[in-house]
Amino acid sequence: MIASNPDVLVVDVRTPAEFETAHISGAINLPLDQVDAHLRRIVDDAGGTMLLICQSGGRATQAHKKLCDAGLPDAVVLTGGMNAWIASGAPVVRGKQRWSLERQVRLVAGGIVLASIVADLWLPGMRFAGAFVGAGLVFAGLTDTCAMGMLLARLPYNRGEGADVDAALACIRRPGRSAA
Repeated sequence: MIASNPDVLVVDVRTPAEFETAHISGAINLPLDQVDAHLRRIVDDAGGTMLLICQSGGRATQAHKKLCDAGLPDAVVLTGGMNAWIASGAPVVRGKQRWSLERQVRLVAGGIVLASIVADLWLPGMRFAGAFVGAGLVFAGLTDTCAMGMLLARLPYNRGEGADVDAALACIRRPGRSAA
């Protein structure tokens, strides 16, 4: 799609730190948590096809649904996200290496479950904290959302240098239109 249509705008909805780690050349970073705040402007200013990408496809799918529901049908999700892009051998711009948000969720969730089971040896009932996390992961899988991931995305580590939302929104603007 990118090769056949140079006007495709690649919008990466991952956290700034994930974007900084590896991204597609020419992509703009508009984190998913900023889409709602600027939804009307994105829809009003969008011109042409927008290719949405995240790490595996979940966050890009959420952004796609929001954009389509708001009246922007020309958005497409890159199936498999950056994981698939990198696995295919496609070129990426690499920066400071950081853990992906998905890896952080696995570490934190696993750590809580392990700690709750060990703590249950001294404080009976602590295993229920692990059960709560397990239930949250099942819910995340069923709804394709992740509350823990959204919380971790707000940590300074995941902010990286920070996304320049105004610059990203300026790239979305239709040619010939002035800034709002």
